[in-house]
Amino acid sequence: MLALRALGLGDLLTGVPALRALRRAFPDAEITLAAPAWLADAVRRIDAVDRHLPTEGLVPVRCDEPDLAVNLHGRGPQSTELLRATRPRELIAFGPRVPWPDDVHEVVRWCGLLEAHGIAADPDDLRLPPPGDRTSAIVVHPGASHAARHWPARRFAEVARALGPDVVVTGSAAEADLVRAVADGKPTAIGPLASLLDLVATARLVVCGDTGVAHVATAYGTPSVVLFGPVSPALWGPRSGPHRALWHGTTGDTFADRPDPGLLRISAAEVLAASYEALGGGPCDGSASSARAMSG
Repeated sequence: MLALRALGLGDLLTGVPALRALRRAFPDAEITLAAPAWLADAVRRIDAVDRHLPTEGLVPVRCDEPDLAVNLHGRGPQSTELLRATRPRELIAFGPRVPWPDDVHEVVRWCGLLEAHGIAADPDDLRLPPPGDRTSAIVVHPGASHAARHWPARRFAEVARALGPDVVVTGSAAEADLVRAVADGKPTAIGPLASLLDLVATARLVVCGDTGVAHVATAYGTPSVVLFGPVSPALWGPRSGPHRALWHGTTGDTFADRPDPGLLRISAAEVLAASYEALGGGPCDGSASSARAMSG
């Protein structure tokens, strides 16, 4: 069996319930997941995947004649045609039979695709087993894949300072300058995905924007405060658990070259109030009430 989800870290983790549904429906099948090579450490943690086929974006997939090909990548037609080119005996994808649903949570979307093909799927089946016990670390992750989701570095720095000595500021090698600017002398973790996954999995709090790290926190049940701007948390936010999604109720262009105006309306005071609540200390003031907060 071949499943395609050649996207980012958050996309991969929101696809876990669908992958597990395929495992339950086809317990004897070898499930191959076509996903970017850099996600190998994350793919290895998904118990429903037997084999990782590294692929970058919408390029031809080297897998001939699978019994079943499942498009967990997008609405098509490009991704669907790539899978059709592998000559599968059966293909599951959005199309005339199962139209693409707008305005539904990303996890629900892919579970719904499988349900429409008679495969039971549980949108809440997305937890990963933690690699160890909780630590005292508080992860502040200022990066994001698009400029529209970049909350100002100086506000992240203010939050990091206020949350105290247990803060670790994280990011990729490409985000090293941003990480150091936010950390301002605090500990940093820049580098391998496996290390980031372990750190988030065992932290006591994660503060970040709408990015892959937020989905890592959801997968491991790590309390989080997630800042939303151009996209509603109803579509990409945590559906349950010890999480707080801050959003001022406006949507915008995800691919804009500047921070979303709605995201900029979230203040450092709001983030700190939600963080203290998540840590069990209660709100430091009433400022968080000005944002729409979701707490599972």
